[in-house]
Amino acid sequence: MNSVGSVKNKNVLFLQGPMGDFFKRLDSYLQMQGANTHKIGLNAGDWLFANKSNYIAYKDTRSNWKFFIRDFLQNYKIDKVFLFGDCRFYQSVLIKEAQKMDVEVFVFEEGYVRPDFVTLEKWGVNNFSLIPRDPHFYNLLNEEQFLYTKIKPTRPSHSKMVWSAALYYIFAYIGKIQYPYYEHHRELNPLKEAFYGLKSFYRKYKYKYILKDELESIVQKKYFFVPIQTYNDFQLKVHSEFQTIEEFIELTIKSFSLHCDDETYLVLKHHPMDRGRKDYKKYIEQLGKKYKILDKLIVIYDLHLPTLLDATLGTITINSTVGLQALYHHSPVKVLGTAIYDIKGLCDQKTLDCFWKNPAPVDIKLFLKFRHYLIDNTQINGNFYGYFDFKSI
Repeated sequence: MNSVGSVKNKNVLFLQGPMGDFFKRLDSYLQMQGANTHKIGLNAGDWLFANKSNYIAYKDTRSNWKFFIRDFLQNYKIDKVFLFGDCRFYQSVLIKEAQKMDVEVFVFEEGYVRPDFVTLEKWGVNNFSLIPRDPHFYNLLNEEQFLYTKIKPTRPSHSKMVWSAALYYIFAYIGKIQYPYYEHHRELNPLKEAFYGLKSFYRKYKYKYILKDELESIVQKKYFFVPIQTYNDFQLKVHSEFQTIEEFIELTIKSFSLHCDDETYLVLKHHPMDRGRKDYKKYIEQLGKKYKILDKLIVIYDLHLPTLLDATLGTITINSTVGLQALYHHSPVKVLGTAIYDIKGLCDQKTLDCFWKNPAPVDIKLFLKFRHYLIDNTQINGNFYGYFDFKSI
C-alpha cells in the first residue's frame, strides 16, 4: 500500500511535509528519477524548506482552497501527491478532491512501528488507513511471503528536528503578512514555542532526578498502564469520541476505581511531546480524591517505556502507537478510540469495566503476522531527521 510506482514523466505535487528539509530532498530525488515536480506552500515556513524553482504560494482564503486545488490538479495534470498527515484542513480537502479525479495521494506520518520507521500509505493513515482489520485475513497469511528485510538504524538528529521546527515557526510567524489567510493547526508563535521548549527541558531533568528510583518500585507492583496522548492530537480530535484528554483520564480513573482490587495500581505516563505544555498531575490527584483511590494512582513522566510495558497487567489507550508497542511486549490492550490494531485477538473487545477483571491475552502468532504485514505494506525504514533511503519509496 506504500508502493509509489514509477515517477518517470509523472507530474508530482508536494504539499506540506514534516518541518524541515525532508520533502525538499524527496523532491530533488524524484526530479532525478524523471518526475516533473511542483510544491504548493501555505506559509513562509513552507517556502523556507522548499526548492524555489518549482514553488507556488497559496495566499488566498480557506474557503477558496477547494477551488484552487481542484483547478491546480486539473491544469497541471497531477498524477501523484505527497503530503504529511491527513487530518489538517488543507490536506483533507486536497485528498477529497484528488479522490474525485483519481489522482494518487501518498500520506507520510510518524512510524506506526518505532523506532527506525516512518509511515507511508496511499489515501490515508491511522483510522483512514486501508489496512485490513479482519483477524482472519492475517491468520490466512503465509509467513514465508514476508520480506524480513534487515532494519538499518536511522540515528535521527534531535538537534536537527528542534532547529527545523524553530526555523519553521519563526519564518511562518514573521511571514504572516505575506500569507494573511493561512491558519495553522497549532498556534504559530515562536516565542511561546521557545517558552514551552524551555519548560520541557526543565521538567525533563527535574523529574528525571525526582523519579530516578521510581521505575524499580513500580515494576514490583501490580498495575495497569495508561499512556497519555498529546492534548491536540488528531488521533484524539478525529479518531475518538473524546473531546479532551481530561475526559479520557476521568473515564479511565472512574472505571478503575469501580472495578479494580485494592492491590492494583494505575500508572499514568505523560507524553514527552507535551512535557512543556501540559502537566496533568494535579488534575489526576483531584480525581483520585474524588473517586477515593488517590493512593492507587501513580503519575510518571519519562520512565523507560519498554520496561513499564513488560511488567504491566494491561494497557489502556485512546489509539496511541504505544498500543502497538504494548502488543509487542505481550501486554493486553484496551483501545478507547479507533485504531488500526484494534482487532479481535490483538486487543480486548470487552468494555473497559470488564477489562480490569479479565484482560484478554494477546494472540502472539496473530500479532507477529499483523506486524510483519504492517511493516511490509505501510512502513519505510527511515527517519525524517536521520537516515532515509529514498530508493525504498
